[in-house]
Amino acid sequence: MPNSFWNENDFDVFVIDGLEKRMKALQTRIQPKFELLGRQFADHLSSHGTDEFFPHVARHARRTVNPPTDSWVAFAPAKRGYKALPHFQIGLWNTHLFIILAVIYENPDKKGIGERLMRQLDVLTTLPSDYLVSGDHTKPEALKIHEVGKEGLEALLERLQMVKKAEFLVGRHLDRDAAVNMTESEFLSFAEETIDHLLPVYDVIIGRI
Repeated sequence: MPNSFWNENDFDVFVIDGLEKRMKALQTRIQPKFELLGRQFADHLSSHGTDEFFPHVARHARRTVNPPTDSWVAFAPAKRGYKALPHFQIGLWNTHLFIILAVIYENPDKKGIGERLMRQLDVLTTLPSDYLVSGDHTKPEALKIHEVGKEGLEALLERLQMVKKAEFLVGRHLDRDAAVNMTESEFLSFAEETIDHLLPVYDVIIGRI
């Protein structure tokens, strides 16, 4: 069988004891893969025609005690920083991989973003059935859109507009077993398909449509 892009050791990084040991494993095992994905998908997102996108591999540089429980490469139309902008992420927890579009608490336009998505809620409800939403990027859990329903989406978006720490994430999760059993080609196709499904949501978020 052709080599997979991810392996069990990648996911097991997040159970290594100690900040120094976990960071060393993260830097040697996972970050080179994030760099590869960064180059490929920054180009793919830039071809969408809204802006030029740049990759940002999470460095966790401010951590002094607690080791990271997840990590990612983010994509945003800015060379320096991405957290204040709507951005895409490809990343890992110990249990699963995620590919998401994120509006996190640093974004200064959360009210406008929430209002735009509320007006065009169908851009979320028409996503395929395995797409999920979350209101907190620091937690691994997320709920399927079709299970949350229109009322649940509206509640998340209302909270995004009113609560300072509120966030909105939408995308797909892939269990670690599924990820390690995908060939590299299969994973890259999965990631590209996911991002392409999220681009219309991004267009609403930035006010393009």
